[in-house]
Amino acid sequence: MAKITCFRNIFINIGIILFFIVLAYAYMFPLLEGKTLEMDDIMHFKGMSKELADYREATGEEAIWTNSMFGGMPGYLISVLYPGNISSHITGSIRKIFSIASFLILYMVGFFILLSSLKINRWLCVVGAVAFAFTSYFLIILNAGHMTKANAIAWLGPVLAGVLLAFRGKHLAGSLLFAIAFSLELVSNHLQITYYGFLMIAILGFVELIFAISEKTLPAFFKAFLFLLAGAVVAVGMNFSRLYTTWEYSKDTIRGPSELTADNENKTSGLDKDYVVQWSYGIDETLTLLIPNFKGGGSQIHPGVDSESYRALQSQGVQNPRQVIQGVSMYHGDQPGTSGPVYVGAIIVLLFVLGLFVVNGRMKWWLVSATIVSIVLSWGGNIMGLTSFLLDYLPFYNKFRAPSMTLVIAEFTMPLLGIIALNDILTGKVDKKIWLNGLKWSVIISGGLSLIFAVIPGISGSFTNATDAMRFPDWLMDSVIADRKSMFRADAFRSFLFIALAAGAMYLWHIKKIKTTPFIAILGVLILVDLWPVDKRYLNNDHFVPKRQAENPFPITPADQAVLQDNDLYYRVLPLQNPFQDARASYYHKNVGGYHAAKLRRYQELIDHHLQPEMQKMVTGLQAGSPIDSTFRQLSAINMLNTRYIIFDLNQAPIRNPHPLENAWFVSDFKMVGNADDEIKAMESFDPAETAVVDQRFIEHVQGITVAKDRAGKIELTEYQPNYLKYDFSATSDQFTVFSDIYYDKGWNAYIDGEPVPHFRVNYVLRAMIIPAGQHTVEFKFEPKSYYMGNKVSLASSLLLILAIAGYGFMQFRKRKNQPEK
Repeated sequence: MAKITCFRNIFINIGIILFFIVLAYAYMFPLLEGKTLEMDDIMHFKGMSKELADYREATGEEAIWTNSMFGGMPGYLISVLYPGNISSHITGSIRKIFSIASFLILYMVGFFILLSSLKINRWLCVVGAVAFAFTSYFLIILNAGHMTKANAIAWLGPVLAGVLLAFRGKHLAGSLLFAIAFSLELVSNHLQITYYGFLMIAILGFVELIFAISEKTLPAFFKAFLFLLAGAVVAVGMNFSRLYTTWEYSKDTIRGPSELTADNENKTSGLDKDYVVQWSYGIDETLTLLIPNFKGGGSQIHPGVDSESYRALQSQGVQNPRQVIQGVSMYHGDQPGTSGPVYVGAIIVLLFVLGLFVVNGRMKWWLVSATIVSIVLSWGGNIMGLTSFLLDYLPFYNKFRAPSMTLVIAEFTMPLLGIIALNDILTGKVDKKIWLNGLKWSVIISGGLSLIFAVIPGISGSFTNATDAMRFPDWLMDSVIADRKSMFRADAFRSFLFIALAAGAMYLWHIKKIKTTPFIAILGVLILVDLWPVDKRYLNNDHFVPKRQAENPFPITPADQAVLQDNDLYYRVLPLQNPFQDARASYYHKNVGGYHAAKLRRYQELIDHHLQPEMQKMVTGLQAGSPIDSTFRQLSAINMLNTRYIIFDLNQAPIRNPHPLENAWFVSDFKMVGNADDEIKAMESFDPAETAVVDQRFIEHVQGITVAKDRAGKIELTEYQPNYLKYDFSATSDQFTVFSDIYYDKGWNAYIDGEPVPHFRVNYVLRAMIIPAGQHTVEFKFEPKSYYMGNKVSLASSLLLILAIAGYGFMQFRKRKNQPEK
């Protein structure tokens, strides 16, 4: 009988997974027509990873370094494979089978596992999984192409399930599930989401500790903690190569500390404070959890042709009003812009509030505390005193930007508490009087608030923000406000309607007009009908394109074709089309700019202090008709990066720089400076063709040398790979040689005639070495020990987890075999 029940449960769960798959493809139906999403971040990814991917395809090996962005940078956070970690093959296989729909499927499966670990009614688990997966933000990030974020969110459910199982006494099962899920979480490579997941776990652990102290069960608490710690060690071990290289690299990126001392109050040991808080959720904007259009939706949402704004455009005789109306944004929140609101669903808010009344014990305090922390942290710059304190003192908090993202925690905790509350009611764990009173107050709070906003929308604010005065003329502003108010009122009434329907269904179940299973089905349909149309505002069929279009995100332009006619091994290109926030040029060229949220800190400071001012000087000079030769001669930073072409217009031939310093050159002098401030300052007035600026920490490499530039000597690049550079050198005396490549001492090694030699940093970001007289072969090889050693640790840990799973499976088999038949 037990075997029959076991097989029955297996088949039911398979059926549920098939339902999730069908639902995901129903939402993303164009996938079945051979289309795919056109996603901005994926387009950028294809640009930034092109050189790494081409090298992998040509050699079967990893380059690990790319010169196609920001003069050169490690590929750890772009596209590097870590063969020692077996869990990376799991995520890759799922993605290959289900394409973009895999993320929506994993959202549902992951949350289903989390709810199942709490022994929730199976069909309520399905409803909760659907409610979680169709939270608006989770669909919005798919449209944006934030795939690593989506993957990390999906695996957090099983991670939490493992933790909860361990604290409920299932130590071995919990730690194994935690190890597997946490490994897959880390493979997702979105450490910000992982960090927020651990904030949830830390709050849970604190609550468990308090209850353990009060209940005198500390030994059980520490036993669960140790099992989870063992699982974490294995998961971290499996991802050791990825984590070690990322940790090593992060210290030199914009997420690590700066050596410059200016603007110290704004600096942290990670990102600058003003950069961190740019995307902070407005305090009142939090009500988008209940009413999606509380702040107008996304920045791209416009009122359409049946609107007051459109009629105002027509009355003013504006040409092409259908086109102009698309620039009339309905968003009026505090953020610089947004792709859409965080909407968990009106019914989920109702159930969450109900949970405050009917759920007791540690689960309630954990989920309520985590929700409050999530919401408060999301306010970021709007509560700068607290945020500044946390950026200074909460470990790793200053490594991440966009505080609004912390609402991911609430997107877990709110449906989780709501479903727990409903399960407790349906299973009779809560007295009828208590839950009916709770339902009454939940409707009053959530439904009443929605209804008040629908009837008196003006109490929500002015329906304007700080940028409106710059975007809209006075004659249009009143119409824009009217349209925003109309959209808000409609959504407020909409939320009230769904709350009323859900509460009504619960009451019908209470008076036994509906049985439990049909009630759960009705509630599930209501939740889906609530969330689906809101999601479709931000991810719909119009966002899908033919695969051939997505596979070629950057059609080659006349400017690209002109540059590619130059067959020299290695030179750089500077596009002037948003150069430091766009990876388009990296798809075809070695790019001075690029697109990445973790570029090298020193390169970012070079951009801020020299590249951007020089670009402005160049553009101003050329527009004024200044001679190209004299204009480019002044561009020290641009020239020292071997910038051969400037792309002003993608449809025209680029301008060729007459003064790039090529791949390497000899200098006649060097200037020793005391620190980073002096170094960046010294570059304001120096000729990089003749002088190198050297930080005093590298004094041992130049002390006592005599610099005599051999103008008849030469150094020439003869072989190029992303991770390997080979030069022929010839000179009659020792030469102070500067290379136009980025200095990164955690992997790049220099060799002369096959023997390792030291090299050092000059000009804030470049490499240099003293090469002895004669004829030599000079090589640079990227050989990061962290990557190769880390892969060995990852492989060993992967094998350990396989053995642990096999051992647990064998134990369970023996246990079942020895159980007497009932």
